[in-house]
Amino acid sequence: MKERAAHPYRDTDVIDSRAPRTNQAVVGTLALVAVLTGQAWLLGLLALQLAIGLTLGRRWCLPCLLYFEVMQPWFGEGPLEDARPPRFANMLGFAFLSSATALYYAGAEVAGTVLGLLVAALALTAATAGLCMGCEVYRFTARFRGVAARHVPRIDPEDVGLSSNGAASTIVHFTHPLCSECRDWEDRLDRERRPHVVVDVKSRPELAHKYGIAVVPTVVAISRDGRVLERLAP
Repeated sequence: MKERAAHPYRDTDVIDSRAPRTNQAVVGTLALVAVLTGQAWLLGLLALQLAIGLTLGRRWCLPCLLYFEVMQPWFGEGPLEDARPPRFANMLGFAFLSSATALYYAGAEVAGTVLGLLVAALALTAATAGLCMGCEVYRFTARFRGVAARHVPRIDPEDVGLSSNGAASTIVHFTHPLCSECRDWEDRLDRERRPHVVVDVKSRPELAHKYGIAVVPTVVAISRDGRVLERLAP
């Protein structure tokens, strides 16, 4: 197998994008089986597995082990992405599965069934089509937590190595060295020959904290004096 760019259990700020889809396929399939057979305990077991993985890490996530130890060595490493959106999706999955289990055992079987079917539908959609609604919710809310003209109106040019007599507009690209989408953005900016600077959030965590970078890549255009003019991503 080609050498991995990211270690699956150490480089936890990024993740092979195929790993969450494997997890979603397992969760979605088993949730559907649980609803169709009326086995509420299986929904609870899925919730427990998500909780263990979220708390103790990927080594304790059985679908993750299936992917990283069996599938990835065979098929190779897929594109790397920010690990926070799929982690948030798992948190939502845990909340929904726990609620569905509680509803079943409280006698509200119809409500538990509806919630269980919702989890199954969303997870299987994410697994097959790549549309992870939990991830999209994370990215949407990131707009209110991260860099935006109305929230962080200015990035200090000195923080990102720009001088006051530089270009009228410069792109600031907050990135991570193992993020595949970040590399795509870097290639795009190079092709378009747009003036830009790269801020590695792994080596400059203080800037990520200062400017509230909730997801990478985050790409914004700033003026010569540091005013945020436009958000390009996310």
